[in-house]
Amino acid sequence: MQFRTQGAEVRVLSVVEPISVYVSADAFPHFTPQVAEIEEDRKVQATDLVNRVAKELQDAGFQSSKTVDFGDAKTIIIDNATQWGADLIVLGSHGWKGLNRFLLGSVSDAVARHAPCSVEIVRVQSATDAAKAKS
Repeated sequence: MQFRTQGAEVRVLSVVEPISVYVSADAFPHFTPQVAEIEEDRKVQATDLVNRVAKELQDAGFQSSKTVDFGDAKTIIIDNATQWGADLIVLGSHGWKGLNRFLLGSVSDAVARHAPCSVEIVRVQSATDAAKAKS
């Protein structure tokens, strides 16, 4: 795959899903007071990441815009791509398997199935896979 910077615009999007999607206040009442603090920290981290990546893209000659959004990642990514008229979505995958994948779902799977354009999924190498590759 070749990328050309001329005329290419990249939108850097990070979606922060609310912790309430994963954790019920009824099931973990002692955790509830910390939720707002954790969510705020996640928003700051997402904003820092988006800013850093957008700057790297600009330094490489791409036009870039940046967005941090909050809610259901699958829906927001697809909606953004549709509204923006994206030609390609590039997103990472944690590579979760088994129970984690079942409980947390797969954003990359949902986006690949429902996106209005092509989707490139970049798999994150697990520590186990990285150790195997070195040996």
